[in-house]
Amino acid sequence: MKEAEVIDILRNENEEYRKIEEEHRKLDQYLEEMSKKKYLSSEEEIEKKKLQKKKLHYKDKLAQLIREYKK
Repeated sequence: MKEAEVIDILRNENEEYRKIEEEHRKLDQYLEEMSKKKYLSSEEEIEKKKLQKKKLHYKDKLAQLIREYKK
């Protein structure tokens, strides 16, 4: 089974996958907005780094759910 098919199945059948994917998408949009600023304050830079780590954590969790489904 192809990964795209697994993702479609998880989106339809797995509440946890949907929630994590939505949070990942929100962080992506927020980080995109931050990157449009010419200058970030020190606090914004710290927040950006934290959000990037959180987004990566969500991406890892999504990949884990895909791997588990494929088993």
